[in-house]
Amino acid sequence: MALGDDKAIGDGTGNGKGVSMLPGLGGKRRYGRIDADLSDDGPRRGIESNKYIFACAIFASLNSVLLGYDVGVMSGCIIFIQKDLHITEVQQEVLIGCLSFLSLVGSLAAGRTSDAIGRKWTIGLAAIIFQTGAAIMAFAPSFQVLILGRLLAGVGIGFGVMIAPVYIAEISPTVSRGSFTSFPEIFINLGILLGYISNYVFSGLPEHISWRIMLGIGILPSVFIGFALFVIPESPRWLVMQNRLEEARSVLMRINENEKEVENRLREIEEAAGVVEGDKYVEKAVWMEFLRPSPTLRRMLIIGIGIQCFQQITGIDATVYYSPTIFRDAGIKSDSQLLAATVAVGMAKTTFILVAILLIDRVGRKPLLYVSTIGMTVCLFCLGLALSLLGNNLVYPRVGILVAILAVCGNVAFFSVGIGPICWVLSSEIFPQRLRAQAVALGTVGNRVSSGLIAMSFLSMCRAVTVAGTFFIFSAISAMSVIFINMYVPETKGKSLEQIEMLIDTGREWQRIEVELGDAEHLVQKD
Repeated sequence: MALGDDKAIGDGTGNGKGVSMLPGLGGKRRYGRIDADLSDDGPRRGIESNKYIFACAIFASLNSVLLGYDVGVMSGCIIFIQKDLHITEVQQEVLIGCLSFLSLVGSLAAGRTSDAIGRKWTIGLAAIIFQTGAAIMAFAPSFQVLILGRLLAGVGIGFGVMIAPVYIAEISPTVSRGSFTSFPEIFINLGILLGYISNYVFSGLPEHISWRIMLGIGILPSVFIGFALFVIPESPRWLVMQNRLEEARSVLMRINENEKEVENRLREIEEAAGVVEGDKYVEKAVWMEFLRPSPTLRRMLIIGIGIQCFQQITGIDATVYYSPTIFRDAGIKSDSQLLAATVAVGMAKTTFILVAILLIDRVGRKPLLYVSTIGMTVCLFCLGLALSLLGNNLVYPRVGILVAILAVCGNVAFFSVGIGPICWVLSSEIFPQRLRAQAVALGTVGNRVSSGLIAMSFLSMCRAVTVAGTFFIFSAISAMSVIFINMYVPETKGKSLEQIEMLIDTGREWQRIEVELGDAEHLVQKD
């Protein structure tokens, strides 16, 4: 590519204002407005727009608090539920793990539902379903009723965890899309921390009351979602698919104060959605495309589903759900000390997600994924080593306990720096607009199934190969995730959703075009 050639760079007049055509794209003028993306994300977009997008991302992420809270609070609740309802170890695994399997039902339904009623109202529906389930769990007189409430809570969480990143990605500007799309992961971590704190605060109450209060408090975040629905707008991309172009233009004006750039962005969205000259978007047989994917879609599915599965099969939910079990195996005996140690885990997990938010749109997705997965591999191996040494009485017990706590905190910290939030960012970025909602739902199913399998088999695995052996297995899987990221995961930093779709569509030429596009962007910025 000749960087000085105005056929490759510029608007055809040699003024360097845009990228009219990139070689390697078959001669098609598929990139006409890189300057539009830069100006979208430049100083002309005012402070008010930034605040508005920030508020929308916050409100859309509130459902994620519910998932995080449930994960965190159940790690302590299970201690008191077991004592109160006298459930077996198998019932404990079912109670904890079934949420993930049930949430996949919600995630599958959310894709079609969000295409039918909109992203915004799907967020509200998720909150209502979860509230109902949480209320049933709080007043459950038996294990069977507790499972019923868990069923509804899981479906609600499935809706929420799928729709939040899709909505945020569709409403965010290119330059800060990674940071905003990471908000759900922040709120998951915040929910986990609140769950741990709730465990610690209410652990002194009688057994038959403490776990009910812990679960009942989970209703509160969803109440705020009702207020959020009166603040956040509908996704402009969904509005375009419904041929509600004026409403879409109005939303875009609120998130980008330059009218010219709004029109450019609206035109891009129309083209991506298949809306031409006022024709309404016609829904295709999406699931048939998934069953018989093109090479491009197959690559997207490998990336989207693969990273969702690797996020969970490295054992993060098992580490969070069963942290008291891990610390008990390390040598901590008191229930209050166990719960206090889990608060430290929650603090580490929540703190380091902020690091990811600050860096994801600066250094890119892929470098953070490398740091995250390599760090997790080392920490999981160290945890397995510490627990195995404790079992053989080869080290001073307090040193082993300290190493185990540091390894668990390090594992969740590295998770939060990279694969935790970036998994959702990539899933919401790489799929084409007409498939995005249901494709993300499919990836979320992989995430939830993986989480459920790990959560429901953890205690059995520990019994079969010891707790230490289980974490050695997780460490090996984490090492495999490093290889997967190197082979399949692209860098999407700084590209609009429409550009990402076009890039992946080029198939084998991905890497070369990605470099060329980066060079072009640098030249435009330099000018």
